[in-house]
Amino acid sequence: MADVPAAEIQLLQSQKATLIEILSGNADFVLQHADARCLLSRHDYQQVKACRNPSEKVRDLLDHIMQRGPEAAQGLLEMLKGQALQETFPRLNFIKDLQVNTLSSGEKEARKRKSCELQESVPSKQICNKGSRLVKEKQLMIVARAIGKQWREIGRLSLDISSVKLEQIEEDHSVHVERVFAMLRYWRNCQREKATAAHLHSLLTQEDWALPSESIDCLLETD
Repeated sequence: MADVPAAEIQLLQSQKATLIEILSGNADFVLQHADARCLLSRHDYQQVKACRNPSEKVRDLLDHIMQRGPEAAQGLLEMLKGQALQETFPRLNFIKDLQVNTLSSGEKEARKRKSCELQESVPSKQICNKGSRLVKEKQLMIVARAIGKQWREIGRLSLDISSVKLEQIEEDHSVHVERVFAMLRYWRNCQREKATAAHLHSLLTQEDWALPSESIDCLLETD
């Protein structure tokens, strides 16, 4: 029996035609935002970028992201619900309500079960601590704006990211804040369940490259 696609992928598939119609109005804008969030491999990005027809460009973008799996699909959904895309494409407002309603009862139960297992594996005192939740992309962007020209040193020494990866990020992104954001997002993806806001705050406030605490206090917010 073939595996049933994850809810995020099912949602994108069900709305694919509508998304192509809406996003084709500025396909390059969508592609650059997807690239900033690292939703595409470099090979896939170049393939989509080379496509001249806006509708085909959006179609290929959606296909590549869905093929990468639920995490990439969820990243795209978050991007579509974000302020930049919502302001550029007002018709995207419908996507905010569809995601919750598309989940099957089995999917909801599985996620609920996973959440309970995670809470049971962590001491209750730690759950209540500020910053114990996984870091959010909004927080990553705020932190990215606080990191200056020493971003490579922070990546190597604080976040343990290889020089090769940092060079790739620098080559892929021409805008400074997008480079730093991509670096932080790469760290989050590598850390998985360890990528808490508190952990990131701890890494960025140690050693010679420590950032001023007030510039990254967002990582200690409970909401």
